[in-house]
Amino acid sequence: MSPEHLSPLDLAFWRIESAAHPMHLGALAVLSADGPDAAARAAALLAERCAGLPGLRRRIHDVLLPVGGAAWSPDPDFDPARHVFLTDAAAAAARTGGSAAGTGAAGAGAAGAGAVDPRAAAGPLMARPLDRTRPPWEAHVLAGPGPDSFAVLFKFHHALADGLGALALAAGLFDRQPPFAPGPAVRGPARPVPAPRGPGAALRRLPGVFASRVHDLGQALEIGAAVARAGLPLGVPDALVAAEPGPGAGAGSRSVAGLALDLDEVNLIRKAAGGTVNDVLIALVAGALRRWLAERGDPLPRGAGPRALIPVSRRRPGAAPGAGNRLSGYLLRLPLAEGDPLRRLYAVRAGMDRNKEAGPARGAGAVALLADHVHPLGHRLGGPLVAQAARLLYDILVTSVPLPGLTFTLGGSTVREVYPLAPLARGQSLAIAVSTYKGTVHYGLVADAAAVPDLAALAGALRAELDAFVREVS
Repeated sequence: MSPEHLSPLDLAFWRIESAAHPMHLGALAVLSADGPDAAARAAALLAERCAGLPGLRRRIHDVLLPVGGAAWSPDPDFDPARHVFLTDAAAAAARTGGSAAGTGAAGAGAAGAGAVDPRAAAGPLMARPLDRTRPPWEAHVLAGPGPDSFAVLFKFHHALADGLGALALAAGLFDRQPPFAPGPAVRGPARPVPAPRGPGAALRRLPGVFASRVHDLGQALEIGAAVARAGLPLGVPDALVAAEPGPGAGAGSRSVAGLALDLDEVNLIRKAAGGTVNDVLIALVAGALRRWLAERGDPLPRGAGPRALIPVSRRRPGAAPGAGNRLSGYLLRLPLAEGDPLRRLYAVRAGMDRNKEAGPARGAGAVALLADHVHPLGHRLGGPLVAQAARLLYDILVTSVPLPGLTFTLGGSTVREVYPLAPLARGQSLAIAVSTYKGTVHYGLVADAAAVPDLAALAGALRAELDAFVREVS
């Protein structure tokens, strides 16, 4: 059977990774402990179930053809013990010197009096790259964050899945849910459609092939021109810029924060001011950044604000979230100079409406689509250059990962909170991901710990921004 090659975008994520900037997604799930041995039972279940999921038993290896390409293959030495780890959260935090921050449900509930916040271990674990010789994922069961809870940190390489694909893979590890039965969505080799044979058929196909190539080239040129027009950073706050690692730098430092907000309050703002829930969530980020910079004494940007990359799924509505990446994106200037929260929301809404009108296949935010027009050898040779160029395109990542309206359980322990975690591109210090689970909005913040030592203050600014916005519209 022919190997299943990585798609161009998956290959790009695989090639741009470095030790200082690992390219894995994360999700920190906080669960109610069903007994004193709940964490140990959860780890045993994860180890047992991952062995039965083909999508988690595959590794990536280089191939001879196409030159520079890579493909998936089963790992003949797959061992769950190399992917599922049971760790005492307090020992991990003390051993790694991890930093954490959190407010809302996770800060007050999961880490109670005398308990260890699981993010104290999650930060350093997010900084550590996955083993590229094995299937690119890990699950860390963090025992002991509270007397009645434990946490699980999932890490999936971006070459393995985007946010929706990672959700499908993780769902196969939890207790079975009807929408995900009988197992996780795994992308198999595409079955080629038999084509008519003979020189006449080939000639008849030529006009269509030629038109498709011309369309693809035109799209690539249009996106490239939009990237060029996006220009260099304009007045980006220093807090959003991480120092460049030196030659041969090892794993960087990471801090993780989580914030839980009431979805009803977000909907209150949406109903009063218009727009979408996502518009409100992005506007809250803009307002929180403004507050946080003011508290630090940093000057606010004048005019055009920092550029946020907003990833957009290109999967068809209702389609199963398979493995791999189906992503484009929007580029949005965050209106930090605007002092009125309602005007900030209107500016975000107007910018997102312009992006949606143009569509996810146009504009500078669609830069991910350019991966389809690069030869695999180009990805291999140009990966480090592309990684450095990300800083020239956007300043902060703000991504949303939709979760189904289900209650996830693991061996009888109920998932209470889910904090999505995004990777940090080179030269950037902050990435923000958001999901809604059980009527609660969960913000997951990942920062370069050296560049952003006060991540807790930013999480607090998000809370303060929501409270102020609710007062404004009430």
